[in-house]
Amino acid sequence: MKVGNINIALIGNPNVGKTSVFNQLTGLNQQVGNYPGITVEKKTGVCKLASNLKATILDLPGTYSLNASSLDENVVIELLLNKNDKDYPDVAIVVTDVENLKRNLLLFTQIKDLEIPTILVINMADRMSYKGISLDIPYLEKMLKTKIALVSSRKGEGIEELKNLIVNFRSLPTEPCLNASEIDVEYFNNLRKAFPTQSLYKLWLVITQDVNFVNLDRKELPSSFTRSKDQLKRLQHKETIKRYQFINDVLKVGQTIDINSAKDIRSKFDRILMHKVWGYVIFFFILMLIFQAIFDWASVPMDFIDNAFVSLASLVEGILPAGVLTNLIVQGIIPGIGGIVIFIPQIAFLSLFISLLEESGYMSRVVFLMDKSMRKFGLSGKSVVPLMSGTACAIPAIMATRNIENWKERLITILVTPFTTCSARLPVYAIIIALIIPNQRIFWVFNLQGFALMAMYLIGFLMALISALILHKTLKIDSKSYFVVEMPNYKMPMFKNVAINVVEKTKSFVFGAGKIIMALSVILWFLASYGPGEKFEKAEEILASQLPKDEHFDAKVASYKLENSYIGRIGKSIEPVISPLGYDWKIGIAIVSSFAAREVFVGTLATIYSIEDSENQDATIKNKLSEEINPLTGEKLFNPATGISLLLFYAFAMQCISTLAITKKETNSWKWPVVQLVFMSGFAYVVAFIAYQLLK
Repeated sequence: MKVGNINIALIGNPNVGKTSVFNQLTGLNQQVGNYPGITVEKKTGVCKLASNLKATILDLPGTYSLNASSLDENVVIELLLNKNDKDYPDVAIVVTDVENLKRNLLLFTQIKDLEIPTILVINMADRMSYKGISLDIPYLEKMLKTKIALVSSRKGEGIEELKNLIVNFRSLPTEPCLNASEIDVEYFNNLRKAFPTQSLYKLWLVITQDVNFVNLDRKELPSSFTRSKDQLKRLQHKETIKRYQFINDVLKVGQTIDINSAKDIRSKFDRILMHKVWGYVIFFFILMLIFQAIFDWASVPMDFIDNAFVSLASLVEGILPAGVLTNLIVQGIIPGIGGIVIFIPQIAFLSLFISLLEESGYMSRVVFLMDKSMRKFGLSGKSVVPLMSGTACAIPAIMATRNIENWKERLITILVTPFTTCSARLPVYAIIIALIIPNQRIFWVFNLQGFALMAMYLIGFLMALISALILHKTLKIDSKSYFVVEMPNYKMPMFKNVAINVVEKTKSFVFGAGKIIMALSVILWFLASYGPGEKFEKAEEILASQLPKDEHFDAKVASYKLENSYIGRIGKSIEPVISPLGYDWKIGIAIVSSFAAREVFVGTLATIYSIEDSENQDATIKNKLSEEINPLTGEKLFNPATGISLLLFYAFAMQCISTLAITKKETNSWKWPVVQLVFMSGFAYVVAFIAYQLLK
């Protein structure tokens, strides 16, 4: 053990409240990353236990047992078998759900066999009386050879007791609570004799799992220990049966369930929310409310942020001396960052609603409800999770496909997930919808702009389904799968969990995009503030000989210089390609720059217009865009035809280098990201072209 610091592994089945326990122990002292070399999410946090003791807590992916069937579960086994790993736990905390104790204890008995100091957390204790459950804790501790913390992570009860158990983890018994080797006594005795210094159960896991264990190589195993896959499966089944026999015997005495006193309304809710007709109607209505709220509730803070950045630019310009640095800050950095920060309220509200749906247990019902429909398109109900997760970001959504066992279904889900409207598209949608859709209400309640935003999300999801159907029919991959999903109980969302999730998702969006935007803002400012040749250098002299010097003369000079700057030259060169879509060269530059990240579109336009209209820094980006005139037609540039063309282009185009990279990593081939890029971008161009030509 490290002096003053210990490692804790938080382990448990999915939907047992493990994340809630993690949040209670760590609060906002969390970091999210990936395990080295793989894209499985790694969540760590710090918990101060005493004045001289801190714990680094690793929240491991949910797993039902140590018989891994997915890459997520492999992560758990590889850590627990490798003492040389820097995250190897000094103590394991196995979190269980009081309502599913029998199933949860299977994993606990396996962890105990690894001879790691283990604490059993029985979560959701506040539901015991509601479900008519009573537990004999001393008896359970004796039979399971551990210490038990009865916890309600929802109410924060039992957390201090858990911390005390962690502090005293050295006194925890490490011996197994049953002898699993009895499933084949001769085989395990021979194994023990051949490797007397190794843990018997660790050896068994090395033989049966596709993992590495310290320096032990399967090739070193004598031929007498090799077994066929079928033989190993039979032994694993016998092991599982033996463990459940032990668990049943323990719970017969240690757990009492009074069915008569239980109050269960879950089935009543399920009959409504999972109805083959009303289930879809309710889900659609919930989506409608979410998108109405995103526009209505977020409008006040968004206007405040927009005006705040305008005031900040004016303040900085008034304080700093005139020069290149001031221009960079006022015309480049502040508008670029402001073009993203303004959308924090909408991102936060979207994360809030998704968190509420997940925390309440409703999202699992949506997965089940959609399974039958998904199968018609070559997907499964499990594909709904990545598709829904894609509303935040396509990268973790594609990583979430690792839970889909069938390769064909997983590949199709990976390829179509980027069609789902992610949070990076939200700033683009929000600004364009605000420009072309009237801010009017229907029936005094529903906002027309909210309906437009929901339509964009539905269009993306519909295109994902159509693409999935095409891939299902064309990909020649044999597949057969079974759909299994666990239905958690309905529960009131925990404020702490929801708050932490909203903060983490919003912070990830702002800082992830902020790095790119900061760099691009500087580059764009330079390209827009300097240019080659006399047309840029002598712009004022050239215009003075052609135009009268009125109050608009300086603005015309700035516009002329912008057109002849480096970025203007680049934009003009691509304008013939994009003009059939209704875009000018400025929009073209924003589209090209947004291939790094979609949300850069707004920041790019903010930077370009701040440089072009340097004398009118008091105008917001929205006002500047709404007043932009198309020189070819003399009409407003952002009219319904151009706006809808842009919305459809961003709905379908693959404009995210990071998503392409993660697709390559997950499929282990450049073939599929290239297919994504070519098909999605080509389709986006064609649809945007048709929309503009029909509507102009």
